[in-house]
Amino acid sequence: MSSLPSVSAGSALPSAADIEDAAERIAGRVSRTPLTRSVRLSEETGATVWLKREDQQPVRSYKGRGAANLIAQLDSEQIWAGVVCASAGNHAQGVAHACATLGVNARIYLPANTPRQKRDRVASIGGDWVEVVVGGRTYDEAAAAALADVERTGATLVPAFDHPHTIAGQGTIAREISEDLPDPPDVVVVPCGGGGLLAGCLTWFGEHAPGVKVVAAEPAGAASMMAATHAGEPVALPEIDRFVDGAAVQKVGTHTFEVVRRHTPALVAVPEGRICTEMIRLYQSDGIIAEPAGALAAAALESLGDLSGQTVVVVVSGGNNDLLRYPEVMERSLIHEGLKHYFLVDFPQEPGMLRQFLNEVLGPDDDIALFEYVKRNNRETGPALVGIELGAREDLAPLLERMDASSMQIEPIQPDSPLFRFIL
Repeated sequence: MSSLPSVSAGSALPSAADIEDAAERIAGRVSRTPLTRSVRLSEETGATVWLKREDQQPVRSYKGRGAANLIAQLDSEQIWAGVVCASAGNHAQGVAHACATLGVNARIYLPANTPRQKRDRVASIGGDWVEVVVGGRTYDEAAAAALADVERTGATLVPAFDHPHTIAGQGTIAREISEDLPDPPDVVVVPCGGGGLLAGCLTWFGEHAPGVKVVAAEPAGAASMMAATHAGEPVALPEIDRFVDGAAVQKVGTHTFEVVRRHTPALVAVPEGRICTEMIRLYQSDGIIAEPAGALAAAALESLGDLSGQTVVVVVSGGNNDLLRYPEVMERSLIHEGLKHYFLVDFPQEPGMLRQFLNEVLGPDDDIALFEYVKRNNRETGPALVGIELGAREDLAPLLERMDASSMQIEPIQPDSPLFRFIL
């Protein structure tokens, strides 16, 4: 197996100087993305909120930075052997773009459940330099296939986050932020999966602006960095919610965790429903198409307390959202906002009972969004799954009171119920 490039002499982790070198190395190979002021988020928080628009990269995320920095340091033997990676999304596109711009052959392993749109985009970005290989039903099987390839061919494995060169490449974002603002920001919020971007920003600001508060926003269903800090070492979560696929990592990196352990950033676990709400707001108010990971950092702002008068930078990355996901995004958002609820209603099998339910139970602004009989083999009653969308969150209590007063047997389905998995 080809070894990865060595790190700076005398250091197992990257320094701010390594980030400086990375910035020069990848210049012209990735975009220098703008800082744009968010009027909406500034008004909501009382802070001056700037968006670091990594969704405007050619691959719509910051992943191309770390990949380009690592691949650009391969020696001639490693270039001849090529590179390999496994990814279900943004990292694959970052490696494909880096290889196309640097002229290095790559084999990129994607799990079979990767949408066709993403497969085609990786192939399009990489062109003749990239071979897309569908390896296994899941990401873990694709990763195993990539490792087997490395053992067999001597190619270099390009990690998504856990290598000093990757960390240094991602850290160039912090360098750009420092250059584009007249003074260091008070707070920088970054999305966190395996921790590469977080570690890069901590490294840069730790040396150049130690007063900057760096916040890592993790999906609540895959808070692997938070688990690592509690355990004192990287640990594998027993299961994760893969909805925020760009940041849903089961175990953070060894290098990334060591940087986090040294700098102790603030960690915030953001509910997936809140992320969906922020995706919708970014689109409707700011004209930004964000995937779940792209909205992750912005969705964390309301968990940070009073930000009045502060300068806050939020990293928006990435923008590879599949249109087919929007129905689920809307559903999760409505549930999180308390505007959509599900019930099992045992309807007596008598004429007019549905009309009675509509007249006596539903409020004037309530709407039935789903009605589906569960079974009809009982002649006296017919259980139905009913989804109700409210006009306002405050309408729930009166709705429940009317349900209690009804002659029908009605059971709410709580979001943490195992049954809820069959709905969402």
